[in-house]
Amino acid sequence: MKFVIAPDSFKGCMTAKQACAAIRDGLLRVFPDAEYVMVPMADGGEGTVRSLVDATHGRICSAQVLDPLQRETFAEYGILGNANDSGLTAIIEMSAASGIQFVDEHTRNPLVATTYGTGQLMKHALDDGVRTIILGVGGSATNDGGAGMAEALGVRFLDEHGNPIPRGGGFLDRLATVDVSGLDPRIANTCILIASDVTNPLVGPTGASAVFGPQKGATPQMVTQLDNNLAHYAAVIKDQLGIDVAHTPGAGGAGGLGAGLLAFTQSTMRAGVDIVSSTVRLVERAEGADYCFTGEGGIDFQTKFGKTPMGVAKAVRERNPHIGVVAFAGHVGEGIDQLYDVGVDAVFGIVPGAMPLNEAIADGPRNLIRAAENVGRLIRLGRR
Repeated sequence: MKFVIAPDSFKGCMTAKQACAAIRDGLLRVFPDAEYVMVPMADGGEGTVRSLVDATHGRICSAQVLDPLQRETFAEYGILGNANDSGLTAIIEMSAASGIQFVDEHTRNPLVATTYGTGQLMKHALDDGVRTIILGVGGSATNDGGAGMAEALGVRFLDEHGNPIPRGGGFLDRLATVDVSGLDPRIANTCILIASDVTNPLVGPTGASAVFGPQKGATPQMVTQLDNNLAHYAAVIKDQLGIDVAHTPGAGGAGGLGAGLLAFTQSTMRAGVDIVSSTVRLVERAEGADYCFTGEGGIDFQTKFGKTPMGVAKAVRERNPHIGVVAFAGHVGEGIDQLYDVGVDAVFGIVPGAMPLNEAIADGPRNLIRAAENVGRLIRLGRR
């Protein structure tokens, strides 16, 4: 038998690679002679760098950058190990440099938070010789339309007197000129894949400021200010660069970072799990498999909207429509029956009973091993 094991991380408990090992260890107790193909997965959010580095035998890099409040910090990114004719590929999570974890309820301020550190990470990756950057957007503390990112790569944002405007979404109303003459020339020859499941536009009632601003500390008055500023920013870009980013689906991701990437780089936006599946060649590696095991920390009705287990099920069934797909979860929520008609055959919770959260997290690997073994025993019973 052939088993493909392709889970996401179980947040705070196991990396995707560790979850792979736990599922395999459980199945080995039942099928010691089976073929096991382990593919750590992610959907573009937290853990994507580690999953892709592990899946491709790549390497983790660290760089000194500015956090959202322009304090020096160190952030990690990955260089994948599957270089091809297109050259090296880097994987970056924008939250590593510009994430919400850098601020708290007292310091969060989307008027001044900047994506400059994300641009610095991109520049470090270019210095490593990469030709493709996979950029996971999400978990940001920012609302600057990606202006900070672009500035780090050489774009100048000037006021009516020709002076640089301060960083942060609260100052974009001062923008008069976008000067791209200093943009790093390597960007023109770099393919950037934006890993995002967000379809929000940059501005308006479903835009970056209105939908995501409050969780970053924006008051109602700030939301109005930020939305107006991003609308002005988009208008200047359209007038001077001929690129319309105001209402492009996905432009509002990560406080408008999507808009900045679409305006100033050679970028394409795709669902994060689809990018990861393609990068790790999941479809090819699942060829001829009998079962696929996936999972993540929580599974519910939202899983079908681009989360890892759904993306894995879709990918492995592309060439193998009869493969069995089993998903494990630390927490099983409402609406999982919706998954059964779209590619997932069964969902199993791994927690054996009521227990404190810290115990469930500590026992996660052992619980996953036991759950995988029990599912394996069911499979063996069905084959008698």
